[in-house]
Amino acid sequence: MAKLVILNQGMTGRTFDLNVERTTVGRVEDNTFHIADASVSSRHAEILLHGSDILVRDLNSTNGTFINGEKISEAVLRPGQMLRFGQVELKIDDGQPHSAPAQAPAQARGPEAAETKKSVDATMIIPRGVSLNDLEQGGGRPSGFDTNAAFSKKSNKANKYFLIIGILVGLVIVGLIIVAFLKAG
Repeated sequence: MAKLVILNQGMTGRTFDLNVERTTVGRVEDNTFHIADASVSSRHAEILLHGSDILVRDLNSTNGTFINGEKISEAVLRPGQMLRFGQVELKIDDGQPHSAPAQAPAQARGPEAAETKKSVDATMIIPRGVSLNDLEQGGGRPSGFDTNAAFSKKSNKANKYFLIIGILVGLVIVGLIIVAFLKAG
């Protein structure tokens, strides 16, 4: 039975057995194969089993689906080939030893292949988290961030005047109410 093996750091070795006719791949949990990665679309691709062939179909994903570095909309995935959903790389493993297919240079395959290669190089890389070097250096605070500076409260004369006028108006209203009660009684 064929299975997909994730190669990305942090998910290395995570596998998914291809044992149903149709497998959906995406970031949301209701997909058959859930990959929690920001570069993977909610409904990224589907994998269809047709006999011994594994057909991969992109579902108009944002960051694309690639086989051996070439963007595909639909293609057959062969053992030993590299599959990529966004920035998540996988390989197909059917339990048989395979050598990776040789890739000819873009110039030898023609101008169309060179154009495809250029678009692959323009794929957006999404930064993830903090690097180990940043953690080892302690991160530190940005320059100009002074923790010893005392916090000073700003004084605002307009607020003081508003408060005084509000208290005076309140006293006048209370006084008028008292006078009204005295005249009524």
